[in-house]
Amino acid sequence: MALLELQRVSVHYGPIQALKGISLTVESGEIVTLLGANGAGKTSTLRAISGLVRPSAGRILLADVDITHRKPHEIVELGVGHVPEGRRIFPRLSVEENLRLGAFTVRDRAEIARRQDYVFSLFPRLAERRKQAGGTLSGGEQQMLAIGRALMMQPRILLLDEPSMGLAPVLVESIFEVIQRLNQDGTTILLVEQNARMALEVAHRGYVLETGQIVLSGNARDLARDPRVQAAYLGAA
Repeated sequence: MALLELQRVSVHYGPIQALKGISLTVESGEIVTLLGANGAGKTSTLRAISGLVRPSAGRILLADVDITHRKPHEIVELGVGHVPEGRRIFPRLSVEENLRLGAFTVRDRAEIARRQDYVFSLFPRLAERRKQAGGTLSGGEQQMLAIGRALMMQPRILLLDEPSMGLAPVLVESIFEVIQRLNQDGTTILLVEQNARMALEVAHRGYVLETGQIVLSGNARDLARDPRVQAAYLGAA
């Protein structure tokens, strides 16, 4: 049984169809990446999973539970963490306050503190800035905070939307090291990432989206060797 399964999912924004009956699976313990050009439907896929947009057709299952029409906060409580493109942190709140908001359903203060310590172990820079307002952090630090906030719910699956966007190369390396550590610690990850080379290096499997349809799928290493993927996303001739 897949941890996450999309069955022929379509998404419309008014008359525009963003997803055209896509089907995909993510098994427990995997990193699966979604590749595709801007407008291919990658972000719409993540938004449909987390309930931010309602599918116009198809079903979404989380560990065999139908979450297609659940509200976003219910989907979070069921174990889906979503780090959106653009980070969306609360700029006037401190690092600690942003993290505590990520654990909005947790009442045990000791448990919240334990989860926060885990986030700080992943991102020591956040620990150094724990009292600092989120809006004063660098872009890389804000990305760390956005990931940390999602981790405060201890998600069964983490949706990451363009985590390296706008970051310096050294920070990109750091973010991908954390993605691998999270996976080693047991977090299943569905990754949307413009840096296809890095995404395929850390992923187990991948799907390629074009104009709302899946056109390729398979083992990440096989996709990295595919001439079509190389030409479109890896800079190969």
